[in-house]
Amino acid sequence: MPYPNLPALPQPQSRPSRPPSRPGLFSALAGHFPAGYPAPTGMRRPGKPVAPPGGTSSTVTLPSVAVVALNRMAFGPRPGDIAAFNALGGTDTARLTAYVDQQLSPTSISDTDCDNRIAAATYQTLNKTATQLFQDHHLADPPTWEQRIQPALETELATWMRAVYSKRQLLESMVHFWHNHFSMYAYEFLEGPMWVQVDRDVIRANALGNFRAMLGGIARSQSMLVYLDNFINFADSGVGYSNENFARECLELHCLGATVSYGNTPRNLVPTDGNGVPLGYCQEDVQDLARALTGWTFDIDYIPGQAGTTGQFVYRNDLHSTEAKILLGTQMASGRTAQVDGNQALDILVQHPACGKFIAKKLCRRLVGDFPPQSLVDSAAALFTSQWQAPDQLKQVVRHILLSNEFRTTWGEKIKRPFEIAVSALRASSAELRFYYQIPYPPDYNTWHVDMMDTSGLHYLYEMGNQILFGWHPPNGHPDIRGAWQASSPRVACWRLVNWLVETQQANGTWRLNVIGQTPSGVRSANEIVDFWIDRIYGRALSAFDRDQLVDFMASGHNADLDLPLDTDDATQDRLRSLVALMFMSPEFLWR
Repeated sequence: MPYPNLPALPQPQSRPSRPPSRPGLFSALAGHFPAGYPAPTGMRRPGKPVAPPGGTSSTVTLPSVAVVALNRMAFGPRPGDIAAFNALGGTDTARLTAYVDQQLSPTSISDTDCDNRIAAATYQTLNKTATQLFQDHHLADPPTWEQRIQPALETELATWMRAVYSKRQLLESMVHFWHNHFSMYAYEFLEGPMWVQVDRDVIRANALGNFRAMLGGIARSQSMLVYLDNFINFADSGVGYSNENFARECLELHCLGATVSYGNTPRNLVPTDGNGVPLGYCQEDVQDLARALTGWTFDIDYIPGQAGTTGQFVYRNDLHSTEAKILLGTQMASGRTAQVDGNQALDILVQHPACGKFIAKKLCRRLVGDFPPQSLVDSAAALFTSQWQAPDQLKQVVRHILLSNEFRTTWGEKIKRPFEIAVSALRASSAELRFYYQIPYPPDYNTWHVDMMDTSGLHYLYEMGNQILFGWHPPNGHPDIRGAWQASSPRVACWRLVNWLVETQQANGTWRLNVIGQTPSGVRSANEIVDFWIDRIYGRALSAFDRDQLVDFMASGHNADLDLPLDTDDATQDRLRSLVALMFMSPEFLWR
């Protein structure tokens, strides 16, 4: 809703130019891969709601609680994790409860190995303050493209590092979930320079805390203010608003969901519950939320009256709507400040029953199944709403879901997305990757650090799977139902990725995934080799048919009980590597 007296402000299309797509960061590698690695193609997305699969759980054998927990709470077990889980108690209930409570207190878990790996990676931006990020990576005269997006890139690499090596697996899973919920495209204008702040100070700080606190941090974060344009949402002489992008997505994607949108239905015609509370929102609510959030901006020199030297969030009362407002049936008085109006508006959203139902369903979908039981969604939603002011609200809700019978008895309703495939393969195989990048970007491939070559190789192949971290352009986040990922593009990309992990040597000549060295010296027959790697990769027995297929592959026509020349024969070593790659892309590995 434009107003003629507003100062002229730059529109999104006038932002600094950037490479056309995020995968271009690693395009220099394209000439160094064998022929047959095509450019990524679009992922198939369902054009309509996907129906629940018929009978999936009845055709997939339910594994141990350890396997369920370590694949859905975590990114898959590392060697020793299943044994450690089983040592936590004498019954499944005791073991799961102990593990859940342990993971819900991440600061009590020593994470020295992961911390040391991150320190050794020499990331330069993860500890910078918001002002330092703004000045070093936005105001620098002028920053190169690599310098501008360095905070986003280093956050991405640290995310990989933590997912693979951190013992705080539930925290990392929830950080991944909330980034996708408050989805933003990181490799842009101001989003990239400030990305450390939104990851560290908003998402990580509140992932197991309070949703309202996280929502408030998101609404004030420079990355979201720019991504959905609320930083230029102003009233004209205390009236109206100039941009409703964030307000609309806040209602539709962040808090209440599209299913309770009544569109252009007049406010007085939106149905109410027994307490007179509207069941959902309409366009008038979007408009009044936009008015309530006018003047929520930050110190950037695009805006008159601001020096633009700190990048700090500010409330601009001189650009705020002082009109009376109504949001979801709640009257908001006129004549108030931007801070008071905006904070009350966010309070109204998070305590509305539809918010609890929307968030609970997404959490149940992530942690249990694509189509979670309504009874579990309803109980989690009631807890979310009743505890909306509790500092550990999300911890309580997540615990409720994880200790439910539905969590422990559901298997095969979800599949791993590309990030989970890659990370769980790295975890199961004890692979070593440094997740390293050079800034400034070396112009000559021959001057790349060996660890940068490895990291770039991983990204080049992984990004073809179309789940680029922080790289989803629209604000709705990567899909979280399996129908969106059961397509040729992500499947083929992940197949190539796991083969690259297993079958390619690093630039220094060592194997990033030393399959031969990890196979015990006493394990040499096809039967023994297959059984060792089944336990290592799946943590559970396979059906006799599936196991026999793997044994036949490894034996290659020989007696499966005879020792193979694994220590001396290159062909046998290559076959073992291919066996492990095959296991990583089998249906049994993809279930969650």
